[in-house]
Amino acid sequence: MDAKDKLSAHMTERYKELKKKREEGVKIIGYTPGGYMPEELVYAAGAIPVCLFRGGDHEAVAESAAYLPRFLDTFCRSQIGYKMLGEPLYQMIDLLIVPVTDTNMRSIADSLNYYTDTKIFRYGVPHNKEEGAYNYYLEGLSLLKEKLEDFTGNKIDDGKLREAVELGNKMRSLFKEISLLRKQDKLPISGQEFVKLSHASYIADLPVFVEILESLLAELKNKEGEKLSGPRLLMTGSTLAMGDYKMFELVEGAGSDIVVEEFAEGVRPYWDNVEMNGGSILKAIADTYFMKRNPPAWNRPSGERIDYILNLAKEFKVDGLLWYQTMYRDGYDLQSLYFEKKIKDKANLPMLKIETDYDVSEKGPFRTRIEAFVEMLNQKRGL
Repeated sequence: MDAKDKLSAHMTERYKELKKKREEGVKIIGYTPGGYMPEELVYAAGAIPVCLFRGGDHEAVAESAAYLPRFLDTFCRSQIGYKMLGEPLYQMIDLLIVPVTDTNMRSIADSLNYYTDTKIFRYGVPHNKEEGAYNYYLEGLSLLKEKLEDFTGNKIDDGKLREAVELGNKMRSLFKEISLLRKQDKLPISGQEFVKLSHASYIADLPVFVEILESLLAELKNKEGEKLSGPRLLMTGSTLAMGDYKMFELVEGAGSDIVVEEFAEGVRPYWDNVEMNGGSILKAIADTYFMKRNPPAWNRPSGERIDYILNLAKEFKVDGLLWYQTMYRDGYDLQSLYFEKKIKDKANLPMLKIETDYDVSEKGPFRTRIEAFVEMLNQKRGL
């Protein structure tokens, strides 16, 4: 059985495993995506972290209309919808952790707190990387640690935390190695396959998943990839939810592929590990999850995000950028206004912006726009 088959089998049984663990008294800790919630703290508390980040279904968006105004972010509205529709994983959560990055993420916490019996824990994420902001985030992690200890009844000691960090570092390193293989002209793994792998990591059992990644990396290194005849794309934007894969399907259908992606929500950050140098492990975690983290669109100054994406574009030799955001995510909407000009001026790269409300009627217009964009890139390449 190859690595992909092992992962498929594991994910098929994972929901049953989580249900059984919960019946045995293990706490299931849910959290919202964004890269600011260290899973290591949850593992060290003897609990199981799972990310709530399904998306792409208009049914969930429509369901949320009874609880939220339409002008909030589509992805965040969907999370309310999935809970109310009875999606299994959303019903298993004993505690939901919400790092509050903006009003949209806060709406998840506020709505579930008001309309359901879901237990919620919030902590703030500052919008800059100054010393005071770092200390504020670190204090939030300290409060989270105390909450997890109280909620699970288990003490988070340095030994358990170090073990969890080491396993998390191993996973991030493997993801990085696999991603770097996509720099090649012949791609051993498609963009859609890589993102689905990232999504699986938010729900899979961590030790099992690390073993699968090790096997997959060995397989990919020995695999003769297919040379991409069409343009190489970088996809960025607000949220890439689990189940929202239509952009990959449309891009691949147009003869192109996404060779690297950068999303604030929905793709696991893997470029930096937690460096434990004998000091406070919690501070080391905060340094990686906050200070080293590529800033989202709402952070200041925004130049760091632009430079980061331009560097990715250069390293992965992309021909253009695909900006994919959910509707009413104002921070990204505002950044996209000048982002297109910046990448044109600095790297002479064209950008296509697409905004989704998870509506089934979007696919046709999106296909037309993507095919036209790919054709334009091919003409630019002289094909």
